[in-house]
Amino acid sequence: MFIAHLPAGYLLTRWIQDRTKVRSFLWIGLVASIFPDIDILYFYFIDHRQTLHHEYWTHVPIVWLAILGVCASLALLLRNRKAMVIVGIVFSNIMLHFVLDTFVGGIAWLYPFSDKVSFLVTVPATQAFWVWSFLLHWTFLAEIAIIVAACIKLRSDWVMRSAVA
Repeated sequence: MFIAHLPAGYLLTRWIQDRTKVRSFLWIGLVASIFPDIDILYFYFIDHRQTLHHEYWTHVPIVWLAILGVCASLALLLRNRKAMVIVGIVFSNIMLHFVLDTFVGGIAWLYPFSDKVSFLVTVPATQAFWVWSFLLHWTFLAEIAIIVAACIKLRSDWVMRSAVA
């Protein structure tokens, strides 16, 4: 995915909020939905585009499973429901990020046991500037659909909030 991580994170976090009846932490879900791409800064400014950013630790699912295990254990140990909701929101959004990246960007789901990168669709380099290859590929319609769905949900949330106020 190219631009749909944040809108998808909005949809997922709002869904979790509706299920848990916890209205806080939307911003945490939004940050988590794009957090794995923080490695873009390293990719451009330190690594000078030598390694595809999906190969950094921030895009390795097992790393996040380990972090989830520690955080969920602490939240359970402390018997803190809000902490569990936060852990659920963060982990769900990071996993959603990886699922969306698997669509066209590729994720090594079984790393370190396998280096195989999983793609659902490969976007061929048809344009001189790589971004245009993604924007002009049919898979970009999926991103547009996610954005439209998030806009509809956001509008619905605003209407509901206005009706309550």
